Amino acid sequence: MRRPSAGAVVAYLALTVYAAVSLYPFAWMVSGAFKDRLEILEGGHLVPHRPTLATLADTWSRLHFFDYFLNSLKVTGLTVLGVLVIYSLAGYAFAMIDFPGRRFVFWFFVALLFVPSITVLLPLTILENKLDILGTHTGLILPFVNGTAPLAVLMLTNAFRAVPVDLHDAATADGAGELRIFCRVYLPLARPTLITIGVLTAVPTWNEYVLTRVSLNDESRYTLPLALEKLASGTVPSYNEIMAGSLILVVPVILLFLALQRYFVNGLSGAVKN
Repeated sequence: MRRPSAGAVVAYLALTVYAAVSLYPFAWMVSGAFKDRLEILEGGHLVPHRPTLATLADTWSRLHFFDYFLNSLKVTGLTVLGVLVIYSLAGYAFAMIDFPGRRFVFWFFVALLFVPSITVLLPLTILENKLDILGTHTGLILPFVNGTAPLAVLMLTNAFRAVPVDLHDAATADGAGELRIFCRVYLPLARPTLITIGVLTAVPTWNEYVLTRVSLNDESRYTLPLALEKLASGTVPSYNEIMAGSLILVVPVILLFLALQRYFVNGLSGAVKN
């Protein structure tokens, strides 16, 4: 059996220490979510001495986190749906349809990757106010869909270009139109890329704070990040409830990644190869 080199051992040790340091705050968050108010104020121990589900139950029901969870689910779900429908069609057009200005428009989309999103926050707010959608979930979904355009177009265009042209020619010879070819041939083959884009869209949308803070004033429309801020800004913060709210916020993202990890990795590796 080949022995690892000294450099490899040092690298593994460094990565192990880094992983432990990164996971330690997460472990405290999980621990705090299962402590009552008195125990979390005692501090000093990671494992709860009197573990309880009451903190999570109270945060979920009494503090209306279920309503905020549904708001986040609505905004995130509709954003992902909009991104996948619109930019899969756009990616197919850039990859397979020759139209005037195709290269210019494609590279214009790619160039938008380098525009910081914070720079458009003020004009976006003014525009939404004039359109009378400021403070609504529509006013969140549309910018989220638009903000994902550069990456989604780039990845999907590359994914569709990687499909052998012979498949397109064979479907055309059978009398299939572009829409049918797109739905029956190209979309199934691009499934890993579609799932990857879905995950890359869902996670930042679910966690978004800045735009939601600027846009939403009605508490009934709050998403989970705003609900967590509301929980933490009380006169006497309940740290166990803050930990429980944080756990409710991150668990869906972790479950999503674990469920789609295989497709996510394949989609990223395909995008890099292309």
